[in-house]
Parts: sequence; C-alpha cells; structure tokens
Amino acid sequence: MTGDGPAPTEIRLHQKSRVMEVAFSDGKAFRLPYEFLRVHSPSAEVRGHGPGQEVLQTGKRAVEIRSLDPVGSYAVQPAYSDGHATGIYSWEYLYHLGENQERLWAEYLERLEKAGASRD
Repeated sequence: MTGDGPAPTEIRLHQKSRVMEVAFSDGKAFRLPYEFLRVHSPSAEVRGHGPGQEVLQTGKRAVEIRSLDPVGSYAVQPAYSDGHATGIYSWEYLYHLGENQERLWAEYLERLEKAGASRD
C-alpha cells in the first residue's frame, strides 16, 4: 500500500440496493455491490495465505454490510451479515475493485460455473 493513489471523498452504503458508493479525489466514482465486495474480500479467509489457496465464495447474493468501520486513514473494514468481518479494504484496493469490476465479476461467475456452485 503506497498511499499515493486517490483517496475516497465519500463512501455511502445503500442498504436497499446493497451497493457501496465510493467517490474518489480524482473525480471517479464506483458503485460496488455488497456481494461483489464480499466475494473479493482481501481477507486470508477468502484469498488464502498464498497463490492457489483462494477459497471460492458461494451463496453471497443476499449478503448485507451491517457496519463499516474506518481503519486508520487508509482503509475500511465492513462487517457482513454472514459473519465475515476480517477483510480490510484499503483505498487502493477499493479503487482497484472499481476500475476492474466488470472483469473481476465475469471471472468470478466463470469460477462459480466451473465449480457447479451458486450465488444463492
């Protein structure tokens, strides 16, 4: 984490649509669905402890963010309705998710399909 990238100027949780809206200092803004954020959690529980140890997240379509806590001045830590609360999302990582959302989501859906798994 270099801290040189854009920082959020606003973060809003939209509970009905289950979307986190993040506006950054460079003028870009992203709408990140809770499910997308949850399945791309930067936690060891999801990413594993090294390459090839990732754990495919299934059944997260209806997940909600129950709380969102600041971590220093560089990140936020959401607590999800499924009990997951260990992912720390740096500003850099949130920006990466926003910039690459379409590709990352398509790759996730492909992994689900190959595994015969479901979003429900």
